[in-house]
Amino acid sequence: MTKKRRKGSSNKISNLTNTILSILKKDRNQSFNYKQIAAKLGVDDASSRNQIIKKLQELLAKKEIEETERGKFKAIVTTEYHTGILDMAARGSGYIISPDFDEDVYIASNNINKALNGDEVEFYAYKRRKKGKFEGEITNIIKRAKSEYVGVIQIHNNYAFVVVNSNKMYTDIFVPINKINKAEDGDVVLVSLESWEQGEDSPKGAVIKVLGKPGEHNTEIHAILAEYGLPSEFPQEVEDYANTLDTSINEKEIAKRRDMRKALTFTIDPKDAKDFDDALSFEVLDNGLYEIGIHIADVSHYVQEGTVLDDEAYERATSVYLVDRVVPMLPEVLSNNACSLRPNEEKYTFSAVFKMNDKAEIKEQWFGRTVTYSDARFSYEEAQAIIEKNTNIPSQKDINSIDTLIPEDIAIEGKEYHADKKVGYAVLKMDEMAKIMRGQRMREGAISFDKVEVKFNLDEQANPIGVFFKTSQDANKLIEEFMLLANKKVAEFIGKQSPKKTFVYRVHDEPDATKLATLQGVVSKFGYKLNFKDRNSIASSLNGLLRDVQGKKEQNLVDTLTIRTMSKAEYTTDNIGHYGLAFDYYTHFTSPIRRYPDVMVHRLLQHYLDGAKSANEAIYEEKCNHSSNMENLSTKAERDSIKYMQIKFMENHKNEEFVGVISGVTDWGIYVEIISNKCEGMVSVRDMNDDHYEFDETEYALIGRKTGISYQLGEEVVVKVKNTDLVKKHLDFTLIGKPQVIQL
Repeated sequence: MTKKRRKGSSNKISNLTNTILSILKKDRNQSFNYKQIAAKLGVDDASSRNQIIKKLQELLAKKEIEETERGKFKAIVTTEYHTGILDMAARGSGYIISPDFDEDVYIASNNINKALNGDEVEFYAYKRRKKGKFEGEITNIIKRAKSEYVGVIQIHNNYAFVVVNSNKMYTDIFVPINKINKAEDGDVVLVSLESWEQGEDSPKGAVIKVLGKPGEHNTEIHAILAEYGLPSEFPQEVEDYANTLDTSINEKEIAKRRDMRKALTFTIDPKDAKDFDDALSFEVLDNGLYEIGIHIADVSHYVQEGTVLDDEAYERATSVYLVDRVVPMLPEVLSNNACSLRPNEEKYTFSAVFKMNDKAEIKEQWFGRTVTYSDARFSYEEAQAIIEKNTNIPSQKDINSIDTLIPEDIAIEGKEYHADKKVGYAVLKMDEMAKIMRGQRMREGAISFDKVEVKFNLDEQANPIGVFFKTSQDANKLIEEFMLLANKKVAEFIGKQSPKKTFVYRVHDEPDATKLATLQGVVSKFGYKLNFKDRNSIASSLNGLLRDVQGKKEQNLVDTLTIRTMSKAEYTTDNIGHYGLAFDYYTHFTSPIRRYPDVMVHRLLQHYLDGAKSANEAIYEEKCNHSSNMENLSTKAERDSIKYMQIKFMENHKNEEFVGVISGVTDWGIYVEIISNKCEGMVSVRDMNDDHYEFDETEYALIGRKTGISYQLGEEVVVKVKNTDLVKKHLDFTLIGKPQVIQL
């Protein structure tokens, strides 16, 4: 595709009246003369200047501008201005999400005025002619959402353009030839936005990094990270600092802590885990109670405020889990070594310790710094094997009857072995307690999301050679319940103190009523009914739906749509509770290796245990906002990496037919999710040549005008791969038709 060079002066002064008004409105508190306006337009010839003078006089006569002093003009502002965030649509128009309006405000492409997706903008709104909805015009860009973009560079003789890989980016970025940074034509690059002058068709930028050739695995993974401003490696000074830390366990530090090295302690994690940031301890007490410790790596002991290590951890705010790699929040010396609760090693920990009875009721609690020793490491599969082999829990004196045989095919070490009987008893007893706690949560209105996770088997070159689904079993839920318990009780411990103390909470608001109504409309197509009368009925109704769809073809679609009805969980100092978990107090305490808010929680908890005054709320609220934003970017990168791998996997299955479920219907086509591997692609309506299909919004369907054949949300169809685009992360299907109904 050949790009034209910049347009000349004659084009720059086209539609001059609106352009002058736009300049004056943008800086509406300042006055400008014709020379200053000409400079902003980038014109300096006499003819253009004369036209500017003429237009200024016309606007003055219409009383749209005023002359503040001789030859200086300023906009007359009678409009009320608002601020919001721009959400670009695929065709160059967009919507502004603003707290001043109940509905999003539509912005036509000619009123975008150089704003880009995600920008914080100023705008004014007016009623549209149709349906009384609001339309607006952007008058000022308050803050750019991002200054760096990923795209493919097209190099010409003395200039270049970067084509950004996003359907929400309506313009290419112009790069002067002296700013291409040794990029070659067709390379994937990271480009920084430098300026966008009045009258210019495209923003100017500079290539800051060449990521590689399109379609190559490392190029695309690094492009995903760069797209969201996520790092791929640590600065050398941070690595050097981390490597000089004293990670030894010494008696002086042990003396300051509760010594729990003799308590039976173990970890349960994924088989391929490298960082173990939580461990459980279990002891049977003489009074019929059990002492259960949730021990968390004491990251804040090593990551001290005011250091380059802390600055880097804060900026990252989270580890990023892509399909083929983890981009850690902390350097390896901490994440995989000093702060990893590996078996047969002493470690500094921060603990929540509970004395509990057989009904999982807490009789006593303690929080503080500890030193622990992990006796054993289990994978989830190994712990699950113990739970499944022992349906009845023997009394403690009969623990030798527990079957702790771990079969070879699931053993971490690759060979059959017998786990310690005491650990086996602890796993069984804690599983029993976890089920009681989970049941209690469900009765109190918690939502049960057991969404199927898509995982890939990768070869040595990180190519996907198989897809499998990860589901949550009893062993996963055991760990989950005790982590939830620690998070909840730490939040309660601080949150219920008087006077009120600044703390970091993990909050989750109630579902959006409009989204719930949309969900109801969709799931009714599958025969499900929902009851949204009150808070309790919403929770029980959603749980019933999630339970009913398990194992059905529409499960992934319904799970996804149900999650989308939920508000986003976020970090804040303003506690409103956690709707999804049905907790009045909740925080994140249990994963400081991979989440910065947990580090803040550890620091604040110790701060208050030491009797100190309440911390500065404004400082912590700002840190919470940053952490929430980084979590959001990380989630998007993780999703993109899954999408990339799905497309890469489908590249090798181009000649096969697949049965899928229609997961989305639009006027431009249908989206289909393959049942066997959860890969989603699109069938374009332009390729459905057997009829003229029209979109029926109320039926969530495309319906053939002549034949009446319909393709409705949730229906099964047969598709074949038409095209795979690794760069745009786009998968196109050819529609074969509906599966044949077998006549019995």
